[in-house]
Amino acid sequence: MAVQLGILPRETVEHHVCPLPPVPGAVAAVRRRVGEVLADWKVSEDIVDDSLLVVSELLTNAIVHALPPAELRLSWIRGEGPGTLRVEVTDAGPALVPGQTRADIDPDEHGRGEQIVHALAAAHGKRVHPGGVTRWADLVAA
Repeated sequence: MAVQLGILPRETVEHHVCPLPPVPGAVAAVRRRVGEVLADWKVSEDIVDDSLLVVSELLTNAIVHALPPAELRLSWIRGEGPGTLRVEVTDAGPALVPGQTRADIDPDEHGRGEQIVHALAAAHGKRVHPGGVTRWADLVAA
């Protein structure tokens, strides 16, 4: 086995909140719980507010546009440099067929979540897999 010198191992702490019920108030309740978890993990305060906003946007997207249940997974990766928080939200896939829109969604009130995540995250993306879709975002502490 080869050993690299000068590289500190990275430690990952994980927390799961699952499933997220598609009911009013669910996102706010999970957001409060995430704030507590981030404080327990001593996540760098410079990314906490942005992290909570990303959690809100990804969970809201899953509730509004996807089939339940939604599952939130947080990973806090610490190492030699700044830590990285990974936020992942997995849902059961799109609620509508491509090209179909929901009549009850006001375009002036929705549609900016992905832009917000893009602006706040160091990296973000989506994985389509059997049983659903996972949207993720990485926030790096300064």
